Amino acid sequence: PAFSIVVGGVLPFGAVFIELFFILSSIWLHQFYYVFGFLLLVFLILIITCAEITMVMCYFQLCAEDYHWWWRAFLTSGSSAGYMFAYSAFYFYTKLEITKLTSCLLYFGYMFIAALVFFVLTGTIGFYACYWFVWRIFSAIKVD
Repeated sequence: PAFSIVVGGVLPFGAVFIELFFILSSIWLHQFYYVFGFLLLVFLILIITCAEITMVMCYFQLCAEDYHWWWRAFLTSGSSAGYMFAYSAFYFYTKLEITKLTSCLLYFGYMFIAALVFFVLTGTIGFYACYWFVWRIFSAIKVD
Protein backbone atom coordinates (compact mmCIF):
# COMPACT_ATOMS: atom_id res chain seq x y z
CA PRO A 1 0.00 0.00 0.00
CA ALA A 2 2.73 2.49 0.88
CA PHE A 3 4.62 1.69 -2.30
CA SER A 4 1.60 2.44 -4.49
CA ILE A 5 1.07 5.73 -2.66
CA VAL A 6 4.69 6.82 -3.17
CA VAL A 7 4.76 5.70 -6.81
CA GLY A 8 1.41 7.38 -7.50
CA GLY A 9 2.83 10.81 -6.74
CA VAL A 10 5.63 10.64 -9.30
CA LEU A 11 3.48 11.12 -12.39
CA PRO A 12 1.53 14.21 -11.24
CA PHE A 13 4.75 15.82 -10.02
CA GLY A 14 6.45 14.97 -13.30
CA ALA A 15 3.71 16.85 -15.11
CA VAL A 16 4.38 20.11 -13.26
CA PHE A 17 7.99 20.20 -12.10
CA ILE A 18 9.32 22.20 -15.05
CA GLU A 19 6.68 24.86 -14.49
CA LEU A 20 7.44 24.74 -10.76
CA PHE A 21 10.99 25.90 -11.51
CA PHE A 22 9.69 29.03 -13.24
CA ILE A 23 7.18 29.73 -10.47
CA LEU A 24 9.86 29.38 -7.79
CA SER A 25 12.19 31.61 -9.80
CA SER A 26 9.52 34.28 -10.08
CA ILE A 27 8.78 34.17 -6.36
CA TRP A 28 12.26 33.84 -4.85
CA LEU A 29 14.55 35.31 -7.53
CA HIS A 30 12.31 38.26 -8.51
CA GLN A 31 11.95 37.20 -12.12
CA PHE A 32 8.88 37.94 -14.18
CA TYR A 33 6.37 35.21 -14.89
CA TYR A 34 4.12 35.94 -17.83
CA VAL A 35 3.13 32.57 -19.31
CA PHE A 36 -0.20 32.19 -17.56
CA GLY A 37 -1.84 30.48 -20.54
CA PHE A 38 0.76 27.73 -20.40
CA LEU A 39 0.26 27.54 -16.63
CA LEU A 40 -3.44 26.86 -17.22
CA LEU A 41 -2.53 24.10 -19.67
CA VAL A 42 -0.14 22.55 -17.13
CA PHE A 43 -2.87 22.76 -14.48
CA LEU A 44 -5.29 20.89 -16.76
CA ILE A 45 -2.61 18.26 -17.40
CA LEU A 46 -2.13 17.99 -13.63
CA ILE A 47 -5.86 17.39 -13.11
CA ILE A 48 -5.97 14.71 -15.79
CA THR A 49 -2.80 13.03 -14.52
CA CYS A 50 -3.98 12.97 -10.90
CA ALA A 51 -7.32 11.52 -11.94
CA GLU A 52 -5.82 8.84 -14.17
CA ILE A 53 -3.12 7.62 -11.80
CA THR A 54 -5.59 7.44 -8.92
CA MET A 55 -8.14 5.50 -10.96
CA VAL A 56 -5.48 3.02 -12.11
CA MET A 57 -4.19 2.46 -8.58
CA CYS A 58 -7.76 2.15 -7.29
CA TYR A 59 -8.53 -0.40 -9.99
CA PHE A 60 -5.52 -2.51 -8.97
CA GLN A 61 -6.61 -2.24 -5.34
CA LEU A 62 -10.17 -3.32 -6.13
CA CYS A 63 -8.89 -6.22 -8.24
CA ALA A 64 -6.99 -7.39 -5.15
CA GLU A 65 -10.36 -7.32 -3.30
CA ASP A 66 -9.31 -4.49 -1.02
CA TYR A 67 -12.31 -2.19 -0.89
CA HIS A 68 -10.82 0.45 1.46
CA TRP A 69 -9.97 2.88 -1.31
CA TRP A 70 -10.96 6.27 0.18
CA TRP A 71 -7.80 7.39 1.95
CA ARG A 72 -5.51 5.60 -0.45
CA ALA A 73 -7.12 7.49 -3.34
CA PHE A 74 -6.51 10.76 -1.51
CA LEU A 75 -2.92 9.88 -0.60
CA THR A 76 -1.97 8.45 -3.99
CA SER A 77 -2.24 11.69 -5.91
CA GLY A 78 -1.60 13.82 -2.82
CA SER A 79 1.82 12.26 -2.36
CA SER A 80 3.09 14.42 -5.20
CA ALA A 81 3.29 17.21 -2.62
CA GLY A 82 6.15 15.35 -0.96
CA TYR A 83 8.04 15.44 -4.24
CA MET A 84 7.20 19.13 -4.54
CA PHE A 85 8.67 19.86 -1.11
CA ALA A 86 11.76 17.78 -1.90
CA TYR A 87 12.17 19.73 -5.15
CA SER A 88 11.87 23.00 -3.26
CA ALA A 89 14.68 21.85 -0.95
CA PHE A 90 16.76 20.95 -4.02
CA TYR A 91 15.97 24.38 -5.49
CA PHE A 92 17.02 26.02 -2.22
CA TYR A 93 20.43 24.37 -2.20
CA THR A 94 21.17 24.78 -5.91
CA LYS A 95 19.69 28.14 -6.94
CA LEU A 96 19.29 30.32 -3.87
CA GLU A 97 22.07 31.89 -1.86
CA ILE A 98 20.35 32.24 1.49
CA THR A 99 22.59 32.00 4.54
CA LYS A 100 20.59 33.48 7.42
CA LEU A 101 18.62 31.13 9.64
CA THR A 102 15.52 33.33 9.64
CA SER A 103 15.44 33.44 5.85
CA CYS A 104 15.83 29.66 5.68
CA LEU A 105 12.96 29.16 8.11
CA LEU A 106 10.83 31.61 6.16
CA TYR A 107 11.57 29.83 2.86
CA PHE A 108 10.89 26.35 4.17
CA GLY A 109 7.83 27.52 6.08
CA TYR A 110 6.28 29.03 2.97
CA MET A 111 7.21 26.02 0.86
CA PHE A 112 5.71 23.69 3.47
CA ILE A 113 2.46 25.65 3.31
CA ALA A 114 2.55 25.56 -0.50
CA ALA A 115 3.19 21.80 -0.43
CA LEU A 116 0.33 21.34 2.03
CA VAL A 117 -2.04 23.26 -0.26
CA PHE A 118 -0.78 21.20 -3.21
CA PHE A 119 -1.37 18.02 -1.18
CA VAL A 120 -4.97 18.97 -0.46
CA LEU A 121 -5.58 20.04 -4.07
CA THR A 122 -4.16 16.95 -5.74
CA GLY A 123 -5.58 14.62 -3.09
CA THR A 124 -9.05 16.05 -3.58
CA ILE A 125 -8.76 15.67 -7.35
CA GLY A 126 -7.69 12.07 -6.92
CA PHE A 127 -10.42 11.26 -4.42
CA TYR A 128 -13.25 12.66 -6.52
CA ALA A 129 -11.93 10.99 -9.67
CA CYS A 130 -11.74 7.68 -7.85
CA TYR A 131 -15.20 8.22 -6.33
CA TRP A 132 -16.63 8.78 -9.81
CA PHE A 133 -14.74 5.73 -11.13
CA VAL A 134 -15.96 3.40 -8.37
CA TRP A 135 -19.51 4.70 -8.73
CA ARG A 136 -19.43 4.04 -12.48
CA ILE A 137 -18.04 0.52 -12.28
CA PHE A 138 -20.38 -0.56 -9.48
CA SER A 139 -23.41 1.02 -11.10
CA ALA A 140 -22.82 -1.16 -14.15
CA ILE A 141 -23.22 -4.37 -12.11
CA LYS A 142 -26.52 -6.09 -12.85
CA VAL A 143 -28.09 -7.77 -9.85
CA ASP A 144 -30.58 -10.43 -10.91
